[in-house]
Amino acid sequence: MKIAVYLPNWIGDAVMATPALRAVRDHFAQAEIVGILRPYVGDVLAGLDLVNRTIEYNPRGKDASQRGRAVRQRLKQERFDLAILFPNSLRTAWMAWRSGAKQRVGFARDGRGLLLTDGLKPKPKSQPHPAIDEYLRIAEHLGCNNSSNSGSNNLSRRMELATLPEDEAHLVRFWHGQNSQLRERGVVCLNPGGAFGAAKHWPTTSFAELANRIASELGRTVLVVCGPSEREEARDIVSQAANPAVISLADEDLSLGLTKAVIRHSELLVTTDSGPRHFAQPFDVPVVTLFGPTHIAWSETYYSQAVHLQRDVDCGPCQQRVCPRRHHRCMKNLASDDVFTAVVASLDQPLVQPAAA
Repeated sequence: MKIAVYLPNWIGDAVMATPALRAVRDHFAQAEIVGILRPYVGDVLAGLDLVNRTIEYNPRGKDASQRGRAVRQRLKQERFDLAILFPNSLRTAWMAWRSGAKQRVGFARDGRGLLLTDGLKPKPKSQPHPAIDEYLRIAEHLGCNNSSNSGSNNLSRRMELATLPEDEAHLVRFWHGQNSQLRERGVVCLNPGGAFGAAKHWPTTSFAELANRIASELGRTVLVVCGPSEREEARDIVSQAANPAVISLADEDLSLGLTKAVIRHSELLVTTDSGPRHFAQPFDVPVVTLFGPTHIAWSETYYSQAVHLQRDVDCGPCQQRVCPRRHHRCMKNLASDDVFTAVVASLDQPLVQPAAA
C-alpha cells in the first residue's frame, strides 16, 4: 500500500500533526508513506521515522521541479492508494484528486467535498478548536487506534521532533565561540519572531527588559533565537538588554535544525505564538507563550508544562495579522513583570539573588 500525506504549510501546524502522523505510521506499519510538503516542513520533521520519503512542493519557489505541473505529474506517477489531507485548502484537494489516489480523506470545507472520497464534517470556523485534535480526527476515521495516552479520539497527543547530528554539532560550535561561563549558567531561550504577522509581536523593549531580568536576577544565560528575517530584532533585544549574559543567534548560519537543538537543550522557552513555540513540548522543555491577536484554543496542545499569557481586550482575539485598530494593546499591555513572574514559576531551580552592592 502506498499513502500520500499532505502536510500543513505552517511550521507549528506541522509539529501539531505529528501525533496523527504517528497514529497513521503505526496503523499502516507495512505501507510506504510519502510526505507531500514544503521544503521547510521537511526540515521540521527531519530525523523522525513518520514517513518513508518526501516530495517537496513549493508553488512559489525557484526550483521548477517543486512547482505546478512537475509535482502533479510526479504525484500521478506514484499511483497512491490513499491520500491524507491535513491542510484544508482547495488546492490540496485538487492536487490529491489529480494524482488519481483511490481514497482521498480530509475535511469537506470551502467547496472541496466533491474532490474527496471521504469528506469529514468540519467544525464551524467561528468555533475555535485545537488543530491537533482535528488532525487526530482524520487518523481516527482511518481506523487508527493508540491507547498509550488518552487524548482526543483516544489517540495520543504526544508531539514528536528530533535533531540531526549536524544540528547538535552546530550548537556545540556556537557555544565554543562564547564565554565558557555562559553555557554553565543554564539557558533560557527567547523567540520573538513570527511569520503570521506584526500583530503577534511583543515589543522589543519588553523582550529586552525581560532578558535583562532573567540574566541579572535568575543567573541564567538568555539566548535569543531567530529566523533569517528576524536577525535585526534579535540584535536589538541584545543591544537594549545591555547584559553580557544576553546573546543571540543572529550572526549564525540559521536553520530550523539549529533552532530545535537550541530549544532542546534549554531550561525554558519564552515565545510569541509562532511555530518554534511547538519545539518545546516534544523535548519536554517548559514554555511560556505570549498570546495577542490569536485565540489560544486554535493551537492548544494540552501540555502540562505550558503557560499561556494573554490580556483580555475588548477587540480580541481578532485573528488579524496586523492590528486593525493600530493600538496593538493585546501585546503592548502584556507587562514584562507578568512574564517574568511566569518565568520564575516555570523554572525548576530557585531564584538567584543578585549580589549585594
